[in-house]
Amino acid sequence: MKTPSHLWVVGIVSLVWNAGGAYDYVMTNTRNEAYMSMMTAEQIAYFDSFPSWTVAVWAIGIWGAVLGSLLLLLRSRFAHPTFIASFGGMVLNMIYGLTVGNSAMTGSMGAVGLMFTIAIFVIGVLLIMYSKRMSTVGVLR
Repeated sequence: MKTPSHLWVVGIVSLVWNAGGAYDYVMTNTRNEAYMSMMTAEQIAYFDSFPSWTVAVWAIGIWGAVLGSLLLLLRSRFAHPTFIASFGGMVLNMIYGLTVGNSAMTGSMGAVGLMFTIAIFVIGVLLIMYSKRMSTVGVLR
């Protein structure tokens, strides 16, 4: 089957979106001085409060999404399960942020952070649905 043009659009846009998340992950976890200087003390304290399992599932969510986008561009059938694994990591991280870390998240990230979290969730769902559809119609092999 010929690759539909929308696959390239979705693949490139999702790769750029997920690369932004990967950049945030790397800069935050390496405590890049220039990057961290843009954060408030509350925001830094929020990230410092993450238990190691939360950092691990954050990594699965981020790097799985980057890999899923690359696999989508390569038309690999593994894009779909990779997006599912990524979504699982993202959801576990969100559960921590919205329950255990809720007061720290709300205080440091505010309403904009909550809206961004919702956008990340919705985009994750859409990428799972899109990759499933592309697998079903035979675009991903």
